[in-house]
Amino acid sequence: MNRKTLWETLRPYVMIAPAMAGICLFVMYPVIYLVYLSLFKYNLLNKAKSKFIGLDNYMQIFTRGDFYKALMNTVIYSVGVVVLTMALSLLIALWLSKKKRFNAFVQAGIFTPHIVSIVSISLVWLWLMEPNHGLLNFALKSIGLPPSTWLQSSRTALMSVIIVSVWQGIGYYTLIIVAALQSIPPTIYEAAALDNASKFKVFYKITIPLISPQLFFILIIMTIGSFKVFDTVKVMTGGGPNDATSTIVYYIYGFRTTNIGYSAATGVVLMAIIGLLTIIYFRVLSRKVHYQ
Repeated sequence: MNRKTLWETLRPYVMIAPAMAGICLFVMYPVIYLVYLSLFKYNLLNKAKSKFIGLDNYMQIFTRGDFYKALMNTVIYSVGVVVLTMALSLLIALWLSKKKRFNAFVQAGIFTPHIVSIVSISLVWLWLMEPNHGLLNFALKSIGLPPSTWLQSSRTALMSVIIVSVWQGIGYYTLIIVAALQSIPPTIYEAAALDNASKFKVFYKITIPLISPQLFFILIIMTIGSFKVFDTVKVMTGGGPNDATSTIVYYIYGFRTTNIGYSAATGVVLMAIIGLLTIIYFRVLSRKVHYQ
């Protein structure tokens, strides 16, 4: 009985041990080591010159204009991607929520970009946005509109990257919202029809509250993902022109060899920003999430 009691006591810890080992090895240790590196002036090309400098890297971050430029670009990118993707995904999901055979084909079609490598997608859009021979400018000219400079101008480059990111992710989030809409009991809509509720009231008072858990999940995931954007910027613009598309992660990447300690400190700042945003979301919006 003593052995059995001991096993019953230890069994939960034994069961979660593999998962906890993975979390400690691949999550906790990298975070701790990132903070450790941020306290050093660490040159990957010449380790002999590496030295402990304390919080100097953090002080340097908040005195550099290029960091604030990258931060502002990241905020604009995140707001644009999150707002456009959520709005378009919701509109398309409302259209596709009815279970029809044609809608099933459309769902498969809009989901396809999500399973394709973002590098491949970026290369295709890079060709589409080519100013002289690109298909997009050809389409604009054919309907009598002036061509756009797309990625070649600092005024339009960031918006062009936002368009690509929205196009790539919209199918995935649409399917999440479609599944949420189809899980709403039809009796609720029938009761609203008996009360002569308008379509706007049904949408605002019934549909949105009942799919709010999924919308809240999408908001959190998209915000975190958009703040960590890198591959699209790297392939399409390289942070240019004139740092117009340089995001925080691309900014971190730029110091990967010359001053990895500064890159680590910027990574810690980015982690703190994302953590703060997540806490604000949960504090402010979680109260408005309706769980059935």
